[in-house]
Amino acid sequence: MRLTKQTNYAVRMLMYCAANDGKLSRVPEIAKAYGVSELFLFKIIQPLHKAGIMETVRGRNGGVRLGRPASEITLFDVVSVTEENFSMAECFEDGNETDCPLVDSCGFNGALREALNAFFSVLAGYTIDDLVRRRTDIFKLLSIDEDKKVASSAA
Repeated sequence: MRLTKQTNYAVRMLMYCAANDGKLSRVPEIAKAYGVSELFLFKIIQPLHKAGIMETVRGRNGGVRLGRPASEITLFDVVSVTEENFSMAECFEDGNETDCPLVDSCGFNGALREALNAFFSVLAGYTIDDLVRRRTDIFKLLSIDEDKKVASSAA
């Protein structure tokens, strides 16, 4: 299984917002930090906003921020919003037509479902906060001024 770039950058964007906690994050800054287009990030924000994972503030001084605490946003939350399909084989989806004569009596489908559920379970055990807290150098890597972050959250 391979996750899409959309999921990858959704997690990265949420990590940026978590590291920049206390103030709005601007999409151009996030795009620059990760070397990706702003348009791509704007497309990712839409489903995250709809799911309540990210908040948007419009206007000249607008930006984005987490929709709830980073400790309450699991990787499973993000993956379930950004990925469209978890089919691992043609017979994996219910109602999908296949040429396989074993489709109704094969254990492969059950094994794939068990593997996918284990994958989801691991993702549910990690939060955005876990990813940010474990990186002591994240402010430097993302070019976030830690002094300004602390000052703005104290105000």
